[in-house]
Amino acid sequence: MLVVFESTLPVFLLVVLGTLLKRWRKIDDGLWLGLEQLGFYVLFPALLFSTLAQADFGGMEAGALAIASIGSVTLMSAGLLLSWPLFRKAGVPAASFSTVFQTSTRWNGFMALATAGKLYGQGGIGMLALIMTLIIIPINFYNIAILIWFGGGARDVRNFLFKVISNPLILASALGTIFNLYGIHIYAPLMETIDLVAEASLSLGLIMVGAGLRVADALRPGAIALISVVLKLFVMPFIMVGTAWLLGIEGEALLVVALGASVPTAMNGYLLAKQMGGDAPLYACVATLQTALSFLTIPLVLTLTAYAAG
Repeated sequence: MLVVFESTLPVFLLVVLGTLLKRWRKIDDGLWLGLEQLGFYVLFPALLFSTLAQADFGGMEAGALAIASIGSVTLMSAGLLLSWPLFRKAGVPAASFSTVFQTSTRWNGFMALATAGKLYGQGGIGMLALIMTLIIIPINFYNIAILIWFGGGARDVRNFLFKVISNPLILASALGTIFNLYGIHIYAPLMETIDLVAEASLSLGLIMVGAGLRVADALRPGAIALISVVLKLFVMPFIMVGTAWLLGIEGEALLVVALGASVPTAMNGYLLAKQMGGDAPLYACVATLQTALSFLTIPLVLTLTAYAAG
């Protein structure tokens, strides 16, 4: 566990650096919104496209990974949706429930890919990118649907489909996979340019994760925030690793699955909560708690998975 913790420590130090830089008065506050938009529309899509377009999927158990990842996300989403009457009976507003749903099913791709590269090299990044490709459409489909239904806005099917189809992460993943499967070659200088943008995305993305955290909001968390933490950092890894293990996934592949399931929620869900009537302050609180606690829970989950896998 100590080895895993030390290997992932640089990732978390970059997150801490982002938290400190956000509070440095010499940096204009307007910078951070621009960086969030740059990350969502350019940097992260470039990383996904570059990784998937050049990945070697030959030795990967794509079928089992697809069933394990999509099945786990769907199972978690269905369980949360069925639990809505219990949340409503406990007095949880619909907007807050949408945040519980988002923070329990979304996961931080920047942290997952950076940690995978640190622990398992380029092969780990490629496998994690494949898992992300498999689940990015269902995750966004489920979450946008929940935000439309529970966010208090108009329940417009066309708006829902447009938001799913136009998501830059979905588009980049689809294009990267198509280029890979069909052997489409990109002009070398252009591909090198995309690779350079992709290389910048992980370190800058982790700094942006730190900048987006709200430490003050997380100092006195309510019960609903703690429930979201348990669901994402413990229940989701248990479901996803258990499903993958039952499907025969083992070794490093199982550890990569565990890593993807155990990272905290994605910060882009906060922007969606603000735009679509969700509980954005609760989202900021939960994301901060999950990120801080994942310093310890990610090494714990990976260590337990390694022991379980023999």
